[in-house]
Amino acid sequence: MNSPKSILLTGGTGVIGRRLTQALLAKGYTVSHLSRSAGSDAGVRTYLWNVEKGEIDDRCIDDVDIIVHMAGAPVAEKRWTAARKKLIIESRTKSIGLIYQLIKSKTNKVNSVISASATGYYGDRGEELLTESSEPGNDFLAHCCIEWEKAVDEGAGLGLRVLKFRTGIVLNKEDGALPQLAMPVKCFFGSPLGSGKQWMPWIHWQDVVDMYLFGIENAAFSGVYNMTAPNPVTNKQMVQAIAKQLTKPLWAPNVPTFILKLLLGEMSAIALGGARTSAQKIEDAGFSFKYRDIESALKEIYG
Repeated sequence: MNSPKSILLTGGTGVIGRRLTQALLAKGYTVSHLSRSAGSDAGVRTYLWNVEKGEIDDRCIDDVDIIVHMAGAPVAEKRWTAARKKLIIESRTKSIGLIYQLIKSKTNKVNSVISASATGYYGDRGEELLTESSEPGNDFLAHCCIEWEKAVDEGAGLGLRVLKFRTGIVLNKEDGALPQLAMPVKCFFGSPLGSGKQWMPWIHWQDVVDMYLFGIENAAFSGVYNMTAPNPVTNKQMVQAIAKQLTKPLWAPNVPTFILKLLLGEMSAIALGGARTSAQKIEDAGFSFKYRDIESALKEIYG
C-alpha cells in the first residue's frame, strides 16, 4: 500500500470535511482545501474558487496526488424552487468540471478523484435491496446524483482513478438528519414521519471518515460503493432508537404525509422516500465498519 502525500479537499470545511482533514493530518498527509473563503486552520492551505463565476486558483493542484470532492449546496436547506434545483446540481457538477479543466491545462501529478454521491441515486424503492448495480430512480434527487456521477466520471478520460461513494444519512450531532429527528424526541413530541416504513440508509460519521481514508490509501480501489452501514433501519425504527438512547417516551402519532408535503413541497421526498441499501460490496473490498447497528452508533454519538 503506497500512501500518497498530498490531498486536496473540496467541501473541506463541512462537518465531515473537517474531521477527514484532521484524520489525514494525523496520518502525516499534506492537506489543502478549495473554498469560497479564506481558511483559519494553520495546518491547511486554502485556495479560493468561485464555481458560479468559473474561477479557481490554478495553484490548488500543484503537487496534489488525490482530490476528494465533497462540495455541494445543501439539499435540504431550502425549498426546491427551479433555481434551487439548478444550484444543487451545478454546485456538484460544475465544481468538478472546473477542476478537470485545470488538470487538462497544466502539468500535475493528480492520479485519483474520490467523490461523494448519495443514496438518493436510487429514488424511493420500498423494500427492494439496493446494490451498486441497481437502476437509478427517476425523481429529482436521482437525477441530481446521476448528473453528479456523470460529471465525476469524466476523470476516467483523463487517466484518473475514479472512486464514488453513494452516501446515506450521516449521523452526527452537529448537522443533518439526526438533530432534526432528535429535537422533537427531546421535547417529548417525537414521532415517525409519514408511514414510518420508509428505509433510512444511515452511517456513523466515523465510518464515513474511515471509508474515505480506505479509498485514499488503496490505490487499486475504484468504481462506485454504497457508503451506508450494513443494517439500515426504517424511519420508525430510527425514531424509536433515538428515543431509547435519550430515554424519552414516544406517544405522539405519526406526522401525516399530507402535512409534510404541504410544508415541504417536493422536498418532502427526503423525509418520505427511502432506500434499503446493501453494504456488501464495500465489506467484500475489505472495509470494516466500527458501527454496524443503529444502537451502537447512537450510543457513541450521545454517550
